[in-house]
Amino acid sequence: MTTEKDIQIEQYKRQLVYYYNILMAAILAVFGLIYTFIIPDKIMAWYLFGGLFLMVYTYLIVRKTYSINVMVHSYIIIATLFNFYIMLAFWNNSIASFVWLIPIPLAAYVFFHRKYVVIYSLFVLLNIIAGYLISKTFSFKFPIHKPEDVRVTDTILMISNVAVISLLIYFKDKIKRVEIYHEIEKKNLNTVIQQAPTVEKTPFTDELFEKIELVMREKQLYKDVNFNISKLSAEMDINSTYISKSIRVKGYPNFNNYLNMHRIECVKRLLTENDIEKVTLMYIYTEAGFSNQSTFNRVFKQMEGITPSEYISSLQLH
Repeated sequence: MTTEKDIQIEQYKRQLVYYYNILMAAILAVFGLIYTFIIPDKIMAWYLFGGLFLMVYTYLIVRKTYSINVMVHSYIIIATLFNFYIMLAFWNNSIASFVWLIPIPLAAYVFFHRKYVVIYSLFVLLNIIAGYLISKTFSFKFPIHKPEDVRVTDTILMISNVAVISLLIYFKDKIKRVEIYHEIEKKNLNTVIQQAPTVEKTPFTDELFEKIELVMREKQLYKDVNFNISKLSAEMDINSTYISKSIRVKGYPNFNNYLNMHRIECVKRLLTENDIEKVTLMYIYTEAGFSNQSTFNRVFKQMEGITPSEYISSLQLH
């Protein structure tokens, strides 16, 4: 069941994805322009502009179709793989390309359970290891970048990642506040319920008892030897606590006492309607829901003040 807390958290996550796309689009655009006009590298420029187009276009298409979790899972995987070419291109010049991967585990922490933080951390680590092995095994002819060019891009890269990480932390804090607030509200509600157990969102006691009586008499549920308050609760789809309270308010010590009252009434009715010389007493009390004669005798004496045989004798005198 979706709660108010879930809705608020979902809204914050969607806001985070929205602002992240704007921020990342700006970052990719800045780097694309740098590699177009300041540091000539057409391949990298087209690669970055292609990533910008793919990210924005895809987001506009899927944002109202797929769940936020599906979008984030897909993005984390694609973004990590997208960074692989950039990582290889700058492997011998700068380790700053690894910085692009730092927000990945943090994003998993914001959006998912802890196990995904571990999974995506390992995923990032495997990408770095794969990059190392490929760079040592194969020789690529990437454009050569001057040290001063690398310092410029590294500086912008660090600033960009600080912005991305700050955005993730900001929304993680907002989500955490919602979780803490609702946890406090839940504890306060439980405290109120414990301190004031008579406050109920159920039918009034009299109305509930009338419904119990109606069900018991019409369906003759007391005839079930194994009948108990749990079965009545399931039959009426009402919490057994409320049923028990309603019965106690009407003067019955507990549910078993109330149940036995119905069974004794049934026994008395059967004794009146049947010829005791033609039917056995065992038939009478088992038909009423008693499992054995000793229990029947004890309950009958307790409720009527006389034994079953004495009651039968009084009937015969009339």
